[in-house]
Amino acid sequence: MAPLFYILVALPCTVGAMALAILHIYKHLLNYTEPIFQRYIVRIIFMVPVYALMSFLSLVLNKSSIYFNSFREVYEAWVIYNFLSLCLAWVGGPGAVVISLSGKVLKPKWSLMTCCLPPTPLDGRFIRRCKQGGLQFVILKPILVIVTFILYAKGKYEDGNFSPMQSYLYLTIIYTISYSVALYALVLFYVACKDLLQPFNPVPKFIIIKSVVFLTYWQGVLVFLAAKSGLIRDTKEAAEVQNFIICVEMLIAAVGHLYAFPYKEYAGANIGGDSSFTASLAHALKLNDFYHDTVHQFAPTYHDYVLYNHNEGEDGARKYRARTFVPTGPEMDTVRRNKHMFANKADDIQLSSSNPQNSSETVKLEAPNSSLLRGDASNLGSAVYDLSLIDIDISNYPTKVPAAIEPGKR
Repeated sequence: MAPLFYILVALPCTVGAMALAILHIYKHLLNYTEPIFQRYIVRIIFMVPVYALMSFLSLVLNKSSIYFNSFREVYEAWVIYNFLSLCLAWVGGPGAVVISLSGKVLKPKWSLMTCCLPPTPLDGRFIRRCKQGGLQFVILKPILVIVTFILYAKGKYEDGNFSPMQSYLYLTIIYTISYSVALYALVLFYVACKDLLQPFNPVPKFIIIKSVVFLTYWQGVLVFLAAKSGLIRDTKEAAEVQNFIICVEMLIAAVGHLYAFPYKEYAGANIGGDSSFTASLAHALKLNDFYHDTVHQFAPTYHDYVLYNHNEGEDGARKYRARTFVPTGPEMDTVRRNKHMFANKADDIQLSSSNPQNSSETVKLEAPNSSLLRGDASNLGSAVYDLSLIDIDISNYPTKVPAAIEPGKR
């Protein structure tokens, strides 16, 4: 057990942080009027009780701290993914982002470590890479935890032991790289979509997420380095210091979440429809959106989508290719529920375009099943539909419309 002073200070901080966070979550679930947004918000706020409780248990039961700390770190990855998904939901989904950022590029900047790279097009590939950057951390972290448990059981793992003969050094390197990639993807997405996110006041939200996730991680690394350099007696004391600081920090984070993710923004709205507290909680805890998102972002069958932009001029119809737009989460649920209604009628949709040089050209849609227009009326209140992808080839229509037939004439 940690020193009594740590316990006496950490206990009220932990109880206070958990009480504030649970009350905050309860208020969101009672005002669960925008399920697509609030599902992610509830998961993010739940970070506070997870961090506080796991850190306090590590202080009290320090012999089992490796298990509590591992669970806390897994949830850390989950928070990064959910915040990126929340930002993407705010701006209307991948399709809306691609349309809004069409033709724009991310200019090289030294602050983004892209100063030596060419301008990055803000297209579907960019959005896809951002999502993959967050997802890889969520997938890799549980794997690292399982490997850690196995090595710990065999005596090959010890927290804070940077010896080349121990696995802590190598797992920390892998974890740091994966963690940095996830945070870097989040930063790039924010920089690219800053204008689109502005109506949602993203700055305090980014600050609170980055502060809790980013600072607590590097704080732990520095504490263990301090133990190695002799500033702290040993790694056991370093772990106690880290857990104690997190317990105190979570009380501050709980207050910060009240201002960064206020439930009053959703109180009184009537968008998602009425639902009970248990139904709202079940929706927030379901992991189907994560499963669908992982499949869509990594599975080869969901790689391509085609956007058409018909402009006047010699080039006629222009074809843009990217690699990310597919329905995610609630959107895919809608598609799956209604697939039997439409069977596979859209599988062979053909689009024809023509121009003066080429009288006819047939292009087959590569991903027609990703259409978001397959929802029925019952889902209009709970699903977001991106209608901006609807396009019609009017190149074969006459430029002049004939006058309407006057009344009385046949």
